[in-house]
Amino acid sequence: MELQKMNGHSHEDRFDPIDALAEQEEFLPHKPGAKKESQFTDFEGKTSFGMSVFNLSNAIMGSGILGLAFAMSNTGIILFIILLLFIAILSAYSIHLLLKSAGVVGIRAYEQLGYRAFGHPGKMLAAIVITVHNIGAMSSYLFIVKSELPLVIQAFLGKQENTGEWFLNGSYLIIIVSVFIIFPLALMKHLGYLGYTSGFSLSCMVFFLISVIYKKFNIPCPLEVHHNNITIPDHYNIDTTTDDFCEPKLFTINSQTAYTIPILAFAFVCHPEVLPIYTELRDPTKKRMQKVANVSILAMFIMYLLTALFGYLTFHGAVESELLHTYNYVDPLDVLILCVRLAVLVAVTLTVPVVLFPIRRALLQILFPDKPFSWLRHVSIALGLLFLVNLLVIFVPSIRDIFGIIGATSAPSLIFILPGIFYFRIVPEDQEPLRSKTKIQALCFAALGFVFMIMSLSFIIIDWVTGEARSVGGH
Repeated sequence: MELQKMNGHSHEDRFDPIDALAEQEEFLPHKPGAKKESQFTDFEGKTSFGMSVFNLSNAIMGSGILGLAFAMSNTGIILFIILLLFIAILSAYSIHLLLKSAGVVGIRAYEQLGYRAFGHPGKMLAAIVITVHNIGAMSSYLFIVKSELPLVIQAFLGKQENTGEWFLNGSYLIIIVSVFIIFPLALMKHLGYLGYTSGFSLSCMVFFLISVIYKKFNIPCPLEVHHNNITIPDHYNIDTTTDDFCEPKLFTINSQTAYTIPILAFAFVCHPEVLPIYTELRDPTKKRMQKVANVSILAMFIMYLLTALFGYLTFHGAVESELLHTYNYVDPLDVLILCVRLAVLVAVTLTVPVVLFPIRRALLQILFPDKPFSWLRHVSIALGLLFLVNLLVIFVPSIRDIFGIIGATSAPSLIFILPGIFYFRIVPEDQEPLRSKTKIQALCFAALGFVFMIMSLSFIIIDWVTGEARSVGGH
């Protein structure tokens, strides 16, 4: 804001050349005389409205969808719908704050909004939060590999249960997948053809949803817990023969309810990708991009709700924190579920290198901001990240813990806290005074994120300390 005033810029969608000198790799050249709305970038966006919706939906969609049925089982249907709607609306509002802030200064990267709002510390903060969140996303993807790949191999071998061989050990398998598939792809200098995996991932999740709905009408309740000598694990402490087991709960509160908001927040994070998608949008106005965001969030809201509802109505209180894994206790050799597992496994495996790229880029900006490209740093950071993520996945007992911690820390920061404080700092006072309604709302929005973070972390820590019954996915 101060730099803008020093250079005589208005508060319209203009680009600041001083920031361009300070942050060359993030900013685009200033084009005098360009139209107001096209000054957001140095080239004309060519992506259609529909394709932009598809891209942002891909950014929203992720492994979080596998934990939603578990969340519903610990809140009840009505409370879950209320919370899901609440998070969806707040996500749309936070995107509005981001677009308004970006429109004022013409910035296309989340980290650079932090730089414009608070200087280098703001850029560092945004980069660190994005790094932590993407490490959590990578961990959740590899946890799915750890959980599901042994079941796929087991099914191909015709085994009714895991007999303990090394090739049925998920910890060994994620190391093998990381070394021979993910690491070589992560060594590429540019994303290139890896971009196609996002579309494939969304297709896989649609296939997953259709299968969940179909299976709801093919799996009896109460569950046949001794089918094929497979039983529901003892850690559930659930009697599936009770009269009320198959009755859906509308409201439920228990020790696992604390994970619901973090899981939902994790499932709606797409904010680092909003500005790049805005950059490439045809006729890129804030109103048009907000419509892209609203349609994408609405589509994901419907998809999330259907997945959670039919997954919950299939297994009720016996649903695991990773829904797909729960089907193993019904029939480990089911062909449809095997196909779903294969599709999801391929999708998440190929998505890990894509998620790794922005983490490496953020780390390079933090640690080596003025250094030229180096293959040694390029390879070393990829190797270090994969080593760290493999350790997390091997030793963290449940994907629910990953969803919970990341959803309780980085997700509220990206959705609530940072958009609110960036908006408050970036929008000029002559456009919106400090005590204006919109700026007060932005601060309240950021404060709400702090409340979510503190409450969620507190309840999760209490749950860990008390050591109450926990759902351990993939074990």
